[in-house]
Amino acid sequence: MSEQRTFRVWRGDKDGGEFATYETKVDPGMVVLDVIHRIQAEQANDLAVRWNCKAGKCGSCSMEINGKPRLSCMTRMNVFAPGETITLQPVKTFPLIRDLVTDVSWNYEQNQRVRPFKPKPRGADGKMRMYQEDVDRVQEFRKCIECYLCQNVCHVLRDRDGKAAFTGPRFLLRLASLEMHPLDDDDRIPEIKDEFGSGMCNITKCCTDVCPEHIKITDNAIIPLKERVVDRYYDPLKKLFRVFTGSK
Repeated sequence: MSEQRTFRVWRGDKDGGEFATYETKVDPGMVVLDVIHRIQAEQANDLAVRWNCKAGKCGSCSMEINGKPRLSCMTRMNVFAPGETITLQPVKTFPLIRDLVTDVSWNYEQNQRVRPFKPKPRGADGKMRMYQEDVDRVQEFRKCIECYLCQNVCHVLRDRDGKAAFTGPRFLLRLASLEMHPLDDDDRIPEIKDEFGSGMCNITKCCTDVCPEHIKITDNAIIPLKERVVDRYYDPLKKLFRVFTGSK
């Protein structure tokens, strides 16, 4: 049975805005994105929202729903209490374009900074081999749908405005997928430390908490990268070795 629900939706652009209240019917089985489309169709034709697949695989419909970063296409209406007012607003880490749409182009700039996979030479028999456990480890990182919810909740990016020095959890994840790949023949540790700012992450795990693909970003990607940086640059014996040999 349909029920009447109340929504507060942010309306505005970079110059300012405010929440607008909409009353609309919600049918059983609807998700938040369905309701947004109904509001567009019936009350606010100019409401801006980004979406594509409506299947939780493109990451386009990221927003903050009642203050929590979520995918609107995967947030069912039955998770909210009856009569609860639902507040929809854009993610806060990136510049607002209009209404629920933000400019996430900075993330694509970060992606271009990451050097691509560099395969090792083939073995003497012309084949390339790796253990299944190594495949499984990097395969987890491939599940990322680039919704940028992890980037949104990262307080280094969001509250400390660390975009100039820190690439964020999504791209440390990508760097981990390359650095931990057994067939990648590139040394990425120096740039992970100096250019991508791995040391700025203080491991609050907020990125892991909001990941819709349940990737263990902190435990399986960021912490191992930080450990590799520490092993190379802050191990006292290795540091002494570099002093005497002049190596980096």
